[in-house]
Amino acid sequence: MLTEALAALAAAGGSAVVQAAGTDAWSGFRQRTARLLSRGDDQGEHAELERLDQTAIALEAANSDEAEGVLIRQTDFWQGRFRALLETSDPQERDQVAAQMRALLEQLSSTSGQVSAGPEGMAVGGSVDIRADGGSIAAGVIKGGAHIGPPSSPAPDQG
Repeated sequence: MLTEALAALAAAGGSAVVQAAGTDAWSGFRQRTARLLSRGDDQGEHAELERLDQTAIALEAANSDEAEGVLIRQTDFWQGRFRALLETSDPQERDQVAAQMRALLEQLSSTSGQVSAGPEGMAVGGSVDIRADGGSIAAGVIKGGAHIGPPSSPAPDQG
């Protein structure tokens, strides 16, 4: 049985996997996670990399109707993997594993504040205001919270 702190750490690990998938941080996070979960075993690391790749594929392929369910299942799966790692470690090793997990999560959180976008894309690390004036169409992809308000009235000289 894990302590409350270690159970919370396993839960944070599960959430981190799904949050990192598909981001710029994924490649390095994926590799470090596989190494941690496999405990340095090359075959085990390969299997973990495949599991992580399947998670990224499942999250990317999920349509809007099934996205929340896929997210929950993947989070639960990885939480279980981290929990099993901690539960099967002897007490001394468990402290080392927990420290490695904390370092992994800290490294992810330090890189997740960065934003980037490809050609003709836009990435914003704060707020953005998207407006359509004069019959134009405006669009944006939102990952996170959103506030939608009424359009502003046109200036008197614009009708």
